[in-house]
Amino acid sequence: MKKVLFVCTGNTCRSPMAAAWLSSQKKRGIEVKSAGLFAMDGQPISAHAAAVLAQQGIDSSHTSSSITREMLDWATHIFTMTSSHKQMLANQAPDTIDKLFTLKEFVGENGDVVDPYGGDLSVYQMTFEEMQQLINRAVKKLEN
Repeated sequence: MKKVLFVCTGNTCRSPMAAAWLSSQKKRGIEVKSAGLFAMDGQPISAHAAAVLAQQGIDSSHTSSSITREMLDWATHIFTMTSSHKQMLANQAPDTIDKLFTLKEFVGENGDVVDPYGGDLSVYQMTFEEMQQLINRAVKKLEN
């Protein structure tokens, strides 16, 4: 069983959209969670992120979660949205380094997934589409 944890800053935009997309694919043998490094527990997903997911027919009843030691221990793969998220987690939990990647790094790309926070709906759509492609590639790698 692969257990994927997506991590971003506040757990209201990127990581919940990523987790919702992967969960919606109903891949056998893959469980998914998301969390934020600076999340306030119980916050709703951003309105634009919810709208993008709704356009895809994906449930957006997510509420934010702060990352916990239990989540880190649960995960077999931790995908951060930026290299700074990865570095922060590596510093806080050095024992996770062997399962800790930026989403782009895991599929052989450089750079970060841009934070759409504060942008209009089109920015959220572009971020979602980028993550969709990255996640689809990551799943192929996880399934091999």
